[in-house]
Amino acid sequence: MVGIVVASHSSRLAEGVVEVAQMMAPDVPIIAAGGMDDGSCGTSCRKIIGAVKKIYSDDGVALIADIGSSILSAEMAVEILQRPKLKLVDCPLVEGTLIAAVEAKLGKSLDEIESSAIRARSIRKLA
Repeated sequence: MVGIVVASHSSRLAEGVVEVAQMMAPDVPIIAAGGMDDGSCGTSCRKIIGAVKKIYSDDGVALIADIGSSILSAEMAVEILQRPKLKLVDCPLVEGTLIAAVEAKLGKSLDEIESSAIRARSIRKLA
């Protein structure tokens, strides 16, 4: 099953997104990698790498990050790890993660999950 890593500047934000995603897909390996190592706001490439290593499998990992330096940290993690099935997915943090979790629960491939999560950019919330 594809795993998901949620990278954010805020540990509380990443943990909250993971909490909601796990309600929808409790069996999917989803882990938060938010904030700095000392608990302050910011991004930690080391935290992202550790999270990916914890849940990486032959099915792969979708890495979803919020903005700015978390994207840079996630890109560095992908470059350092050089795992064949590790993708940084360009999607909204919350909506993309929720869609990715449900798709992973359904047994979709990493490529299918990426495609669905990217489409979250166009989800309208109001009519």
